[in-house]
Amino acid sequence: MDDRSWLARRLLPGGAEPDPRFSLANERTFLAWIRTALALLAGGIAVEAFAVGIFEPTVRKGIAVLLILLGMFVSGGAFMRWLGVERAVRHGRPLPLPLIAPVLGVVGAVSAIVLVVFILTQAP
Repeated sequence: MDDRSWLARRLLPGGAEPDPRFSLANERTFLAWIRTALALLAGGIAVEAFAVGIFEPTVRKGIAVLLILLGMFVSGGAFMRWLGVERAVRHGRPLPLPLIAPVLGVVGAVSAIVLVVFILTQAP
């Protein structure tokens, strides 16, 4: 008999119960991604609230929305990553490739380039 909750049985069907250390390590990684998502959300709110005199309204709103959307993506991606790793560990399969890291890296680099160009082209 499976003593797990209905949610655990639905999300993690089959396989063998892994060593708790692996599940806990997976959970710590998930929480690290969630902290990153919360920082991006807070950054978006901070840009909108405190960068009034620094950027024009459309630029400020664009940066804020980009940060908030990126935070939403990272949060959802963190859950999908946690689930994929947990399933792989339970079934003895190789771990899935992380999608969040390269996307976050590319978006972060492009955003930084856009901001540098914006700052350099502004009149003193």
